[in-house]
Amino acid sequence: MKLVILSSANSIHTIQWAKYLANSGIDVHVVSQHSASQDFPQQITIHTLPFKGFMGYFFNVFALKKLLKEIKPDILNVHYASGYGATARLANFHPYVLSVWGSDVFEFPYRSFFHKKLLQQNLNSADVIASTSLSMAKQTQQFVDGHKKIEITPFGVNLEKFNPICFDKNANVKTICIGTIKTLKHVYGIDILLNALSIVYKDIKIEFPQIANQLNFRIVGGGTDMDELKKLAVELGIDHLTHFTGSVSHEEVPAELNRLDIYVALSRQESFGVAVVEAQAMGVPVIVSNVGGLPEVVQNGKTGFIVDSENPQQAANAIKNLILNTELRQAMSVEAKQFAHSNFSWQSCANKMLDVYRNTLKNFKVR
Repeated sequence: MKLVILSSANSIHTIQWAKYLANSGIDVHVVSQHSASQDFPQQITIHTLPFKGFMGYFFNVFALKKLLKEIKPDILNVHYASGYGATARLANFHPYVLSVWGSDVFEFPYRSFFHKKLLQQNLNSADVIASTSLSMAKQTQQFVDGHKKIEITPFGVNLEKFNPICFDKNANVKTICIGTIKTLKHVYGIDILLNALSIVYKDIKIEFPQIANQLNFRIVGGGTDMDELKKLAVELGIDHLTHFTGSVSHEEVPAELNRLDIYVALSRQESFGVAVVEAQAMGVPVIVSNVGGLPEVVQNGKTGFIVDSENPQQAANAIKNLILNTELRQAMSVEAKQFAHSNFSWQSCANKMLDVYRNTLKNFKVR
């Protein structure tokens, strides 16, 4: 099978899909108007479209048509319904699978009537739509004609890379590290996390002062809200415990997760939750908000806890439970790793996508 992926070549998710599909024996070509990142696999052919920016999604139509004639793929997989989805629709190549990502269906259609109409046209032009979570599929469905099925194709995790066996964890270090790895933007609820950690610290300092001295909070990631969040940590009185690392590469993420005893994701919106799956693969218990795809990637009470959105007190209670109950934390660590291995290996997720490709081709030929 020859496949063209139309997507941003500087996205780690594009790189992961391309790499694992290529490893499955697919002849993969990536077409992108975004420049390839340094992590882009050398063995995969990349074609760069000439125009950039929002209007590039329209101006690149003829360049894409030309490339598709030259490559002659069996199928096209388009990632991101708003931008590249428009390019694919106007290029009119079939069959193609359109993979929605998150903001393209949660934010883009609400900007104006024009944005909503554009998204509807792009979605309904695709032969098949794919979503990484049931939650995002439900959100997408309202913009799609009723007859079009949405396939669930979750992101996978490299279980060789996200493996605690590959890292040393110094058992002699008497600290309990709670943190997250996210872009520092309002949507990801880092402010909610800081408020929850403030409650945790104040409560434990009164009830268990010896444990309070062991607490360590770690916020991994860069973003526009960095200065504001640092200021909030000062206001909450936890700045002396809280370390903001700034941006890290995806290669550094497993080592960062290995530092954590508890991973917390209190996002206000989340299409899937790949970082939460990666944390569990590393044997880290997780606490997540009950939004988007996050509840789908956590077994509540077994691999972590699901708490209400915008509720720092409830998140703090869950964090304290894991801090004070070492046996529970250890049991959840074992369950979390097993859950990730059983459900989110890249091999199994790539196979699900391959099945979508094969079924799309089969149904297209029957028409």
